[in-house]
Amino acid sequence: MSARLALRSAALGYLLLLVGVPVVLVFYRTFEDGLAPVVDTLTDPGFLHALWLSVIITLIAVPANTVFGILAAMVLVRDRVPGKRILNVLIDLPFALSPVVVGLALVLVYSRAGWFGEWFEANGIRVIFAVPGMVLATIFVSLPFVVREVVPVLREVGQEQEEAAWTLGASSFATFWRVTLPAIRWGVTYGVVLTTARCLGEFGAVSVVSGRIEGRTETLTLHVQNSFENFDRVGAYTASVVLALLAVLTLLAMNLFRRKEPTHGDRRPAGH
Repeated sequence: MSARLALRSAALGYLLLLVGVPVVLVFYRTFEDGLAPVVDTLTDPGFLHALWLSVIITLIAVPANTVFGILAAMVLVRDRVPGKRILNVLIDLPFALSPVVVGLALVLVYSRAGWFGEWFEANGIRVIFAVPGMVLATIFVSLPFVVREVVPVLREVGQEQEEAAWTLGASSFATFWRVTLPAIRWGVTYGVVLTTARCLGEFGAVSVVSGRIEGRTETLTLHVQNSFENFDRVGAYTASVVLALLAVLTLLAMNLFRRKEPTHGDRRPAGH
């Protein structure tokens, strides 16, 4: 018992040292001089634009990766097509590559001197040092999460219910919408939460492709660094607290949704 208690204490102390204490200090430093400096930061146009841009990029990247993640998981688990191993490796590529390398790769492809950049420039579309490049970078670095959460769930639920629906005459779309998607909803939910957190906190790849132009291509994470480098400590701490609160709200929304789900004992057969 004493060894188990010591192990738990060590694990708790480790988490407090690495996570708890730094987060508490950020909150303390934010409100150290009162509410007035925090309110000034929250109403600053630069901060508001950075917050809005982060939210917009997240609202684009998360649905895109959710749709791709579900489709890719279906291909990896349900289909027998050539190239599945290559697809599997490519999906995990963002885990292996540094975000800075991802940003540089996008610059090589979409900059004015890149493979496709000249065509985009000729058609009036600017990718690098603009929002489209930031969206692409965020989608790339957050791509694997939904796939990796849905794949094991699909394997666990099997294909019997889908085959039964097909036997009863249901179309492929109806089967997916009424059978498959409800069965994998929690895998999708956890994947969406992880993707959202990754999108909101992305820094490296976005920093390379954005140019960090204040008021134009500055996300909230970039705003934290720029404020800190300009000795605006309250601005940096306030933006950090907002990022932390957004992450907490995402987790709370997921838990609230989960509580509304009926438990196994609450489900009754149709007609009862």
